[in-house]
Amino acid sequence: MSAKNKPTPEEDKQQPAKRRGVSKWTITQWFLIPLLLVAALAGGLVAGYVIIGKREFSDVLQWSTWKHVYDLVFAP
Repeated sequence: MSAKNKPTPEEDKQQPAKRRGVSKWTITQWFLIPLLLVAALAGGLVAGYVIIGKREFSDVLQWSTWKHVYDLVFAP
């Protein structure tokens, strides 16, 4: 290499090009992180409804429960 730490054109041709491929960890992150976020949201909703709200767990699985909660939060 030259004194300025820049490769000359001859040295640049000798060095192999660096490949930037998509690793397995990157692919895992794209699926794992959103999945964990959704699981944390669902767990928080269930914990808040069952533990803090002192309601039955079977009510958590009903759509009408969450529609009612949505209507309470976003009521005009």
